[in-house]
Amino acid sequence: MPMPADPEDPQSTSENALAPGLYLVATPIGNLGDITLRALDVLRRVDRIACEDTRQTQKLLNHFEITTPTVSCHQHNEHQRAAELIEALKAGGRIAVVSDAGMPGISDPGSWLTAEAIAAGVAVIPIPGANAALSALVASGLSTDEFHFIGFLPEKAGARRTRLEALAAEVQKSEAARTLVFYEAPHRILETLADLEAVFGAELRVVVARELTKIHEEFLRGTVAEVRQDLASRDRIRGEITLLVDARPHAQGQAAGVVTEKIADRVARLQTESGVDEKEALKRIARELGQSKSDVYRELQRERAKRR
Repeated sequence: MPMPADPEDPQSTSENALAPGLYLVATPIGNLGDITLRALDVLRRVDRIACEDTRQTQKLLNHFEITTPTVSCHQHNEHQRAAELIEALKAGGRIAVVSDAGMPGISDPGSWLTAEAIAAGVAVIPIPGANAALSALVASGLSTDEFHFIGFLPEKAGARRTRLEALAAEVQKSEAARTLVFYEAPHRILETLADLEAVFGAELRVVVARELTKIHEEFLRGTVAEVRQDLASRDRIRGEITLLVDARPHAQGQAAGVVTEKIADRVARLQTESGVDEKEALKRIARELGQSKSDVYRELQRERAKRR
């Protein structure tokens, strides 16, 4: 049963019809109880729902007995699908966009379609709701005065380290502390924590928020070394992860009077001090950092290429 018209809602008319436009609808990130009444109303009354994964969205719609037709709109077809949806919107259509969880466009499809709708003069209406980054941030205990949402870091070790070094350089130039917010996959979290430790130092404060709003919701707070050790001791790491970093000026190495060593410098030092060859040095460094020897070797090659 549709909700009555709300005189304070610009999308609700006296005839109780939904105004034409593109509706960006936030969906639960775990707990279905986090869906809003407004989101349910919009999903019931739009003409179509564009979904990141129609099968995933259908579970949500079935739970709330919503029968609105769905169409796929994901990272591989968003550009092509946008043309079709924009034509429907220009003709006065009402289309909702949802991702599998959270707010569309935030590390999920939706941004391209939104930009195309705006360019076409179509109204774009956000329907607020659950978001993993903000939920983790407010419960992290870290500063919320200034934060930088990065999303997912590059998957490749060298590119990931380069990105973190660039972020560290930005922090050093800043006069204010900020919280860096990342999304990370469970199978990469240990590598990312090791990279953070190498770039920012072992005393860097981090928070790992896992399985937010779900039964096994968990927050791990401590230094990057402590949190990495905790996770490394587990048989398996599961669930969606939001990683938060307490980034402060002069926290990188200099705060403790130590400059973070490059892999090439560590290799040279071990060869001089311990008399080991490069292969053995790389093996020891990989063990210290909790990384694979191949990842450490790739980082060594990247550093050498920079020096050329």
